Amino acid sequence: MKKRGRDKLVFFIALGISFLGAALLSLSFGATPLDLAAAFLEPSSSDYLVIVHERLPRTVLAALVGASLSSAGLVFQAILANPLADPFIIGVAGGAAIGGTLAILLPVAVFAGHVGVSLSSFVFALGAIALTYRLSRDRVGRINTYEVLLIGVVFNAFASAIIMFLKAVVRAEKAQEMLLWLMGTLSSDVRGWDAILVTSGIAAVALAVLYSVTPALNALSLGEEDAASVGVDPGKTTRVVFVAGSLLVAAAVSVAGLIGFVGLIVPHAVRALTGSDHRVTLPACALLGATFLVLADLATRVLFPVFETEAPVGVLTALIGGPLFVYLLKRGGRRMG
Repeated sequence: MKKRGRDKLVFFIALGISFLGAALLSLSFGATPLDLAAAFLEPSSSDYLVIVHERLPRTVLAALVGASLSSAGLVFQAILANPLADPFIIGVAGGAAIGGTLAILLPVAVFAGHVGVSLSSFVFALGAIALTYRLSRDRVGRINTYEVLLIGVVFNAFASAIIMFLKAVVRAEKAQEMLLWLMGTLSSDVRGWDAILVTSGIAAVALAVLYSVTPALNALSLGEEDAASVGVDPGKTTRVVFVAGSLLVAAAVSVAGLIGFVGLIVPHAVRALTGSDHRVTLPACALLGATFLVLADLATRVLFPVFETEAPVGVLTALIGGPLFVYLLKRGGRRMG
């Protein structure tokens, strides 16, 4: 037992060091080379301004979004009993996409800028959550996880049709702006400290709530009847996880757009490394997800001289996540065999 505790401690120390290393690299490297030590020693220098007003908020936001999406993916896979569930499967992505797209097209984007886009996408994401929650409940108020998946898929398809129609009827400049936001990016003005504070506040509360129900999630993994036999209320636990996880996704999407595969790949990688105890996997997912997205965002900036443009980070996570997911899936299948 003591050895197992030491192994977990070593694992979390390694994750913490990895995250700090990724954050340091993100601050040090980018499209413009900087001297990190000199930047902090000379607060009046241009390097200092780039670090404080550009790279530091972007790094923090990448960490918040990565931690939120990966943690939400983990708990959704648990309550839906579906290893393919990701943070966007319950319709949050569709709602946020409609909200952000409308804000870009309507005058709200002119007066409120990216703050208006973030606020609109967050509100529409909450609306999608409320709709999915309302339609997936049975007569006694319990959430039907099978219906959650179906409603989420249908709603996302409906939202995609609306967005495709809007892209077809607007000017090319607006269509390009919509496309960049929908592909997921951390390279917009929305990465200011006000957005970071709001996102971090929502993420901290939601993660605390989710961690408080990790023992119940462990019991649910054995089945609802077994969970009820040890005093766990499956319906209540599902509702709490559904709301808290959805808030994480809504907050992340509102400031970064649709960044895929983070919430699908990271939980599978963590479970392969640590097992299925949610008291361990939830904080591990938050750390590994933050590290993964910080490094992915760094890669988009480092590759700027090669392509002479900055690719949306959502494109890079999909390019990495697709093959990696197949590898993890086949590796898990070989172990079971």
